[in-house]
This record gives sequence, structure tokens and C-alpha cells, in this order.
Amino acid sequence: MESFGDFGRVRSDSTSSSGSRSKMLLRQRVNQLLTCIEDMSSDDEASEEMSRSLDEVFQLCGRFMPTDAFRLYMVTWNVATAEPPEDISSLLQKDGQYDIYAIGLQEVNSTPVRFISDLMAEDSWSHIFMETLGPQGFVKVTSVRMQGLLLLLFAKQVHLPFIRNIQTTYTRTGIYGYWGNKGAVSVRFSLYGNMVCFLNCHLAAHMNYALQRVDEFEYILETQDFDISDTPHVLDHKLVFCFGDMNFRIADHGLHFLRSSIEGGRLNLLWSKDQLTMMKKKEPFLQEFEEGPLNFQPTYKFMRNSDTYDTRKSTWALPLTMYRPRPLQRCSTTLLLLLTSLSWGLLSVWLGTWYRELNLRSGKKRKPAWTDRIMWRIKPRSPPSEEDDETASTSTDEGPDEFPVLVTQDKYTCDMSYGVSDHKPVIAAFNVELRKHFDTALVHVSAEGLWSADQDAALNYTIQEEFMSSTWDWIGLYKMGFKSATDYDTFVWVQENELPEVNELIQLPVDKDSIPLLGGQYVLGYYSANMQTIVGLSESFQILESKCAVMEGLVPENLNGLK
Repeated sequence: MESFGDFGRVRSDSTSSSGSRSKMLLRQRVNQLLTCIEDMSSDDEASEEMSRSLDEVFQLCGRFMPTDAFRLYMVTWNVATAEPPEDISSLLQKDGQYDIYAIGLQEVNSTPVRFISDLMAEDSWSHIFMETLGPQGFVKVTSVRMQGLLLLLFAKQVHLPFIRNIQTTYTRTGIYGYWGNKGAVSVRFSLYGNMVCFLNCHLAAHMNYALQRVDEFEYILETQDFDISDTPHVLDHKLVFCFGDMNFRIADHGLHFLRSSIEGGRLNLLWSKDQLTMMKKKEPFLQEFEEGPLNFQPTYKFMRNSDTYDTRKSTWALPLTMYRPRPLQRCSTTLLLLLTSLSWGLLSVWLGTWYRELNLRSGKKRKPAWTDRIMWRIKPRSPPSEEDDETASTSTDEGPDEFPVLVTQDKYTCDMSYGVSDHKPVIAAFNVELRKHFDTALVHVSAEGLWSADQDAALNYTIQEEFMSSTWDWIGLYKMGFKSATDYDTFVWVQENELPEVNELIQLPVDKDSIPLLGGQYVLGYYSANMQTIVGLSESFQILESKCAVMEGLVPENLNGLK
């Protein structure tokens, strides 16, 4: 069961949040054009004036019609320490022709032994997402983890050289900010010059902590920072997607009313008492975030491996999230406070675990809730100043902020087919329209001549635009369907002695012993150590099967013309 009722597409854009200067300019130019047409005579001066006005009208119209569209697919899932299912293909809907996947998980198994093992190798959840998306041409751009919080970002291979300035960070909000059982992880990057940020949150639990959840969310938005001058904070980005287990509940309604509304498909009767919806009416910063209609059933809490809600009396336990950001910001941090907070935090963890083991029940039964949410925010445009109004008719500024971002949400629902957790995964699909500020890779890479393991090969690369290159940069040989920047067959270091000039052609040798024997379709990728991403990809090329491999019986004879 995917949803209750039809989902209406939700559309938002960055020109609707303020009195748009460009709209005023467009109106002025149209009026000038009409005046020119009325007064048009045979003299050249009137014709030139009309031509200029037409040009400006078309330029301004272009600002409202972004030419590049990207398909984004998002998943948020509290996996409740479970191992991944064997098949997640239906969850990712791979036939949707998407450009970017953003996966936010909460409560990934993070026991000490498991967490250490995950540091040495990919955790099981990252592995299954990479194994599923890799063959479809998606590459893991980056990931960030804080205890049980995990954020994964995948992109189509063709977009890799244009996803730049990648940075990740995290914020703890559990146990006075010392424990990462709650909080947020984020990744920010430039997508063809447009600043985008994804924020995966896990906020305080329990019905009575709605205000604390708002405090935590605001604290996260205010304190997470990046080493980027023009977008140092989350809300400085042109486009922000916030998702995760926000833990907001449905207030006031009794369990019987909730059950009958869900079973009867009358979800609209519950919307007004959804705590996040209620808080958005009170908190201005929340009003900047948009969300599609909740036309799917509440995603928490289910009996595992079933579609039946778990309405048993809740287990009594001390809350492991006791962070109060606003009061703490007014307090002086003393050694006594630190020691007291840490001691109480450890005691709370121990007591909480002990009570859960005893399985003590409170008097209240669990009620279903929309705890798992996906929201987005387009940065509001600052209203023009009086000085800007006076010069608007002559301004031709076409800086990055002049180009709008249009976001259309095509899907917002849950996937009821997965039961490994007590939460159901929530998915959203978006169409994001924006202007590319550049479409040339920083580095051009190509393979020289034929490649096989029977002879040394060569590759060429050229720096096409200045960037923070380094002698620690390298060029990897990747088989088509590679899963991440480190999933190479072999690599060579770039020029070691000195950094090349822009447009200087550099050729590097590749030892035949490092070339795959069996051949296949490959690409070369230039990896920037400073930018921590691939900034140039070659066209795909064929590596021929080695004659030695044929002699050893590893491949059929006469394959690719080898005899």
C-alpha cells in the first residue's frame, strides 16, 4: 500500500518569496517595448530601440525559465538497528531515471564493536545501497556518519565533475550535546554552481517533547558551519533538504480515533493535530520549510515484519535526549557543569538500558505518528533596497542569485513493503530546475591509443580551469559501474615535480602490469585531493583482453580479435 489518496504535485520557486526585482524589470521592459511599437516609424533610431528592448525582455524571461532539470530521489528510514533486507530495489525505484539519490538513515547499529568494524570497512547499509545503485551508473559522492545517523549521497557518473566543494559535518544533541544518539549530519556541495545542502536529523523522542524538538532543530541550523565563505551555515545555501526521524507526534486524538481515521483513509482529519504542522504556525523559521501533503499513513510504530501498528503500552525508560540548547547558550560552561552533565548522561544511558531490559510498561499506549519527514527550503531573496529600486531600470546584473531555482515534488509517500524496522521508509521524488553556471570539467582526461595488459599504455590530462590542484592528486582507472572514487582498478599519481599550467597537455605512462587482464569498458577519473572528489572523467574506452589471459584460458580465443 503506497498511499491513501492522490498526491498533488507541490511546486515552489525562489522568485515567489519576495517582491522580485526581475519581475519589475520585466514589466518595465515590456511597457517600453509597447511604447516603441506604437511610436515606431521608419527611422533607424526607433528600430534600434525596439531591438534593444526585445533583447532585454528575452533575457529577463530567461531568468524565469531554467533550462536544466535534475531528478532527485530521497529516502529517510529509521532502521532500528536492523540489518538491511536482501533486496532494496523497489525502495529505490531504479526505473525513475533519477540524477541524484540522497539516503538518510537513523539508528544504524552502532554498538562499540560494530561501529569500529564499520570504520574499517563499509557498513552493511552503505554496502547494499552501493551494490544496488552502482550497476545503474550511480557513484557514491560522499557519506557522513555520527553513531547511528548515516547520510549517503549518490549521483549519476556524468554529474561527478560538476559536484564540487563537498563538505560534511555533524551536530550532537543527546545528553547535553555530548552524545550522538540524537542530532544531525549534513553534506553540502555545489551542483553546477548552485549551493545545495542535505540535512539528516534524528530529534528528541516522546509525545511531550515537541518544543524540545523545535529547539534542537533550530540549534542544529544555527550551529552547523562549513569552511565555505559564501555559505558558512545551512540556511545560507540556495536549496536545503531536511529529512529524517523528526519524531513529531499526533497530539490530542485518542488511539481509537487515530485507528479509525487511518483504516478509513481519512488522514486529513489528523493533519491539524500533527505537532510539526502545529509548530510551523508558531515558529517563523519553520515556515520557510515546505512539505508535501501527508497522504500516506503514519510510519511509526509498527510490529516488525508486519503492517500492524504496535499499540502496546510503551516501555518506561529515561529519555536519552535531554538537550536544552537555548538555556545552555545562556549558561557559562564550568568544569562542574561538564562533569555533572557527563555523569548524569552515563547514568541515564545505563538506567535506560536497564529499564528496557526489565520491559517496564507505562500507563499510555503508543499512538501512530508521522515521525519520518522530508522537507525543503529555497533561500528567500532579499527585498531590494531603495537605492536598488532607483537603479532597477538600468541594472543588468546577472549574478548567480538572479537565476531562480524551481522545485516540484512529484512523490511523497511511504513504502509499506519493508518490515525489518518498526518504522516504514519514507520516500520523495523531486524535479529540480536550475541554471548551470558552468558545464566544463576542471580537468580533461583521455586514454591514449589502445590499452591492454600486453603493453604499457599512456593517458593524457589537461587542466582546463585553475583550481586547488596538488601533487597528491591522482588519476584512477575505473571499470564502468564503479561504486565510489576509491573503487579503482589502478591509479597513477599526477605530475610530481610541479603543477601544470592551464591548458598544458600532460602525458603519463601506465605500467602494463597494472592493467586488467580480462579487459572491458573503463573510464579514467582525475581525483582532487583538496576537493576530495573526481573533477574530470574521460569518455569510456575498451581495454582489450590480454594475449596472456587467452593463453592461460581466462577468456575465449578470438575475443576482440585476439588470436
